[in-house]
Amino acid sequence: MSRISKIPVEQWDPELVAMTQGDTASVIEQGITRMLAHCPEMAKGAIGFGAAIAMNRTLPERLVELVRLRVAFHNQCRSCMAIRYSSAAAEFDENLVCSLEKPQEANDLTEAERAALEFADLFATDHLAITDQRFATLREHFNEAQTMELLLHLALYVGMGRLAATLDMTEELPASFQAAFGEQVTPWGGEPLAVR
Repeated sequence: MSRISKIPVEQWDPELVAMTQGDTASVIEQGITRMLAHCPEMAKGAIGFGAAIAMNRTLPERLVELVRLRVAFHNQCRSCMAIRYSSAAAEFDENLVCSLEKPQEANDLTEAERAALEFADLFATDHLAITDQRFATLREHFNEAQTMELLLHLALYVGMGRLAATLDMTEELPASFQAAFGEQVTPWGGEPLAVR
């Protein structure tokens, strides 16, 4: 059960509704915004940050989705692991999600994807272990603007994913993502939800 009450969209700040299209979104798509709505001005800032990243992305959709799901696993954000965005559907399937269990051994990932996932693992679990050599490895595949974009994606996914995991908002998710708080869940092997 979620640890903060969910505010119905009818009670949200009108600007927040407009920013998120919350009035036409499903309950799953409304997600954490139902709790962020307790602090509407801050919610608008957080959602604006996420929207700026999504609307100005230059990295491949497939790479972004792989990184998002891998960080969700480290965060144990069940709602993040359960969601599959329709924008990535053409380049993404559940076989690819299974590659995230052991990305360095997966044969369906590119070297660039492996480098980004290895960096994401450290960013999410041991950020102080990120060395100059790790950045040099990223430079083999990404220019500086792409590297900065990857870092901004990671900051969003780690921060908001940990917030969502802490809120334990799992009651509307498929059963495979509703394990008791503290029990490990994975994005592979479950019943994901498609969202727009």
